[in-house]
Amino acid sequence: MPRDTNANGDIFGGWVMSQMDVAGGIAAVQRSQGRAVTIAVEAMTFIRPVKVGDVLCVYTTIEKVGRTSMKIQIEAWARRFMSDVREQVTHGIFTFVAIDDAGRPRPVPPLAEG
Repeated sequence: MPRDTNANGDIFGGWVMSQMDVAGGIAAVQRSQGRAVTIAVEAMTFIRPVKVGDVLCVYTTIEKVGRTSMKIQIEAWARRFMSDVREQVTHGIFTFVAIDDAGRPRPVPPLAEG
């Protein structure tokens, strides 16, 4: 929306990053089977701007699972307004930690075999 843009009409990078954090959080919660929080963002690279009217698509891949943490590769792509053109606009690696109800780190369960 226009309120999320700078003077040039580009969507704020912080808004894009927050959408990536939401997508990563969904993947972390699913993988850890419970609460998870963001603890780090590394290697965030903005490639192209996102404009008003573009549709932002965010994709996640779990790169590594430790005892309590997960590194998730996150890519954001824009489907350009009134077009079928899709371009990658940013990517980064986000680290999440699984937490219990008291906010303390908890083990990430192993993947179920089957």
